Amino acid sequence: MFFFFLRRLALTIPTFIALMFVTFVAIRLVPGDPVEVRVGERGISPERLAYFRKEMGLDQPIWKQFLDYVWQLLHGDFGTSVVTNEKILKEFLALFPATIELSLFAILFATLIGIPAGVIAAVNRGKLFDHVLMGSALTGYSMPIFWWGLVLIMLVSEKMGLTPVSGRIDLVKYYFEPVTGFMLIDSLLSDQKGAFLSVLHHMALPTIVLGTVPLATTARMTRSSMLEVLGEDYVRTARAKGLPPSRVIGLHALRNALIPVITVIGLQIGGLMAGAVLTETIFSWPGVGKWLIESIFRRDYPALQGGIMLISMIVIFINLLVDMLYGAVNPRIRHAH
Repeated sequence: MFFFFLRRLALTIPTFIALMFVTFVAIRLVPGDPVEVRVGERGISPERLAYFRKEMGLDQPIWKQFLDYVWQLLHGDFGTSVVTNEKILKEFLALFPATIELSLFAILFATLIGIPAGVIAAVNRGKLFDHVLMGSALTGYSMPIFWWGLVLIMLVSEKMGLTPVSGRIDLVKYYFEPVTGFMLIDSLLSDQKGAFLSVLHHMALPTIVLGTVPLATTARMTRSSMLEVLGEDYVRTARAKGLPPSRVIGLHALRNALIPVITVIGLQIGGLMAGAVLTETIFSWPGVGKWLIESIFRRDYPALQGGIMLISMIVIFINLLVDMLYGAVNPRIRHAH
């Protein structure tokens, strides 16, 4: 197991190097000058402009800038925002709990509905339940996040008035200093009556929008894995022994079918980071995704570069962790490599 871990860890190193290079080059292809963002586009002399360019290291050759960028990353320095003049890591950590909270609820929503839906579809293969559930899953997987979010806002928030349109809590009724950054926990710690329910109320639509694609993927993978397991000899033997169908499906079939499903769920957590960018923008959710979009509009390219790098590192870590868990659960995987 230790050598399996080392091999998987070694495979992430080329990915990390390629990631650093791609983010460095891509940001410099974006139109605009970070120096002008910092000092303003007007009323600046060429000498003053050259001074700030030298201070930010932009007067160096591109290869020297890349080496300096790698050196900073290796020392945990992700740069400084040219707009707020704050360390990017500090801004990221302040906003990341909001993104994590939304992502965890989205994956929980997808798991609690997707797995039962996949099991029901597999047990009723070829019947009405199967066609309806898998048709719904395919539809959910195909819907763009921005379109789905706007549709829910118009129907649920505007027409029916059931949920708020934006934000994490009703700031008119409730206000408290954040302790953990996780609004659900902070609302409970605040002892303000109704604050926790307000947070859940605000979280409902963003959770559904962000969790729709993982839900569809989880349901389809569960169905596929269950169909494969239901045809195995040990399942037929359990049925021949006269065991109740609930025991055969829940204990013998589902437990073995969940191995690939768990892997997919783990990988979906990383993919939620990309979906969070659109979801947070639509619902004005104050997380990392909204911060990245605002960085583009403000031309705060160091913040954009550092934020993308941090999110990518988290995705790589999650994928590595899922790989490790899969190898621990299924010995055939680690022995095959």
